[in-house]
Amino acid sequence: MPPTRRSEVVTKGLRRAFARGMFRAMGFKDADFEKPLISVVSTWSEITPCNMHIDKLAVDAAAGAREAGGAPRIVTTSGVSDGISMATEGMKYSLVSREWIADTIEGTTQSESFDGVVAIGGCDKNMPGCIIAMGRMKEIPGVFVYGGTIMPGKLDGEELDIISIFEAVGQYSAGKIDEKRLKDIECLACPGAGSCGGMYTANTMASAIEALGMSLPNSSSQPADSADKAEDCRKAGAAVLNLFNKGIATKDILTKEAFENAITVVMVLGGSTNAVLHLIAMAKSVGLRLTLEDFQRISDKTPWLADLKPSGRYVMLHIHRIGGLAPLMRYLLDKGMLHGHCMTVTGKTVAENLKDVSPLTFDKQDVVRPLERPLKSSGHISILRGNLAPEGAVAKITGMEGTAITGPARIFESEETANAAILDGRINKGDVIVIRYEGPTGGPGMREMLAPTSALMGMGLGKFVGLITDGRFSGGSHGLVVGHVCPEAQLGGPIGLLKEGDLVTINAEKRELSVKLTDAELAARRAGWKAPAPRYTKGVLAKYAKLVSSASEGAVTD
Repeated sequence: MPPTRRSEVVTKGLRRAFARGMFRAMGFKDADFEKPLISVVSTWSEITPCNMHIDKLAVDAAAGAREAGGAPRIVTTSGVSDGISMATEGMKYSLVSREWIADTIEGTTQSESFDGVVAIGGCDKNMPGCIIAMGRMKEIPGVFVYGGTIMPGKLDGEELDIISIFEAVGQYSAGKIDEKRLKDIECLACPGAGSCGGMYTANTMASAIEALGMSLPNSSSQPADSADKAEDCRKAGAAVLNLFNKGIATKDILTKEAFENAITVVMVLGGSTNAVLHLIAMAKSVGLRLTLEDFQRISDKTPWLADLKPSGRYVMLHIHRIGGLAPLMRYLLDKGMLHGHCMTVTGKTVAENLKDVSPLTFDKQDVVRPLERPLKSSGHISILRGNLAPEGAVAKITGMEGTAITGPARIFESEETANAAILDGRINKGDVIVIRYEGPTGGPGMREMLAPTSALMGMGLGKFVGLITDGRFSGGSHGLVVGHVCPEAQLGGPIGLLKEGDLVTINAEKRELSVKLTDAELAARRAGWKAPAPRYTKGVLAKYAKLVSSASEGAVTD
């Protein structure tokens, strides 16, 4: 027997006639009041290609819920375009948007007593924001739908994406390409709707959420403008009714073992460091503790197999062309790398979902390698510690640009000043760039350092220059880069005590982030340090700075 509907609180009894009257104004008939009320969350907006088509997908999801016996209502939330706001003051709102997306979904769903949720996300923060909201409302069922990946652009036979533009800026600054070539890349890199095409944060989180069991099997690689994606939405609408009827809630899916599955898939795919931040936050929402050590433990035993951008050759569309994520997950399950007993939004376990899926094979494709021939024998994400990061830091070091560097610190108090120095040719081989006061509290908002890292790669310095920050990185960043340095500078972390020329070591093999200073020298500098005044005193950023936790704890505001 299905569980009692929460929506009965709204629609039953004489005293609720006024509520029913308002629903009737929206087209409800008598029979609709007996059905589970389903919230279809649309993150649609016209401020990013990632989300500009989601209004249509929400209609598809609502149709699926209606056909399955539900009474769906489409609700909305807002977001930020990371690509458009990148390297500007506006990027400070990006990570903050994850929190307000979660807040608005929770607020709308709880205030109207919905019985289940289907949430459709596109740009990076939409996805963890949706899952965090579902985690907070863990007693009801929820299904996530990824809006889908963008198709690659093309220029002279070369496939392009958003990172091609960022790196082209560095190439132009270094005199490697002319202005016409830069303009051609700009015009052709992003041909339509969908999230950035490589294994950047959007596709990383979509894959992680599928592995987590919160979206339908094989949905994470589907192109945004495809019949497959529209059908995925209809099926998701039906799936939430199936969960409701079976009494399966979000708390039954979001388990520690499910998060371990998600981390394993992120490591295999070479995913974004943002996955560390977001998965910790998502776990917290449902009352689970996920730590930096969990990521290192799984990274140590999980090889990097997928040859995907930014470090590799392929984009998410190529995962779709070789069958999607399901064949890869079946391969990993057969190798004992996934927990097959975990429940999913199909109402079946991971193993049951994959039972009839053929495992990925390697004779006709080279997008993903077998375990015997990995790109790297362990995960690409390392947790570094040392006297510069006593509470941890997150490095995405594939080995393709080296694994270690020791060099003089080049100190910058903001992303803008660092980026200007790189583009002006003031950074030398062997330097270690330090960008600080960009953490969750100090920024505030923990901006992504895609502009400086892309400029370094475009100028040919990616193998020769290190970069550390208490901010974070886009999934498109690669090189000798370390982010999430904790404690952050604003809170008195050692990164705020560095001076120009201090010798800084990044060593992924030893998992070390350190400066050649004694404890006594650091203590003397700390005694003379004073926290800068907050950059914002009113508005959402000021509130965020007062509430947010450290990056090592997921940068959450709960």
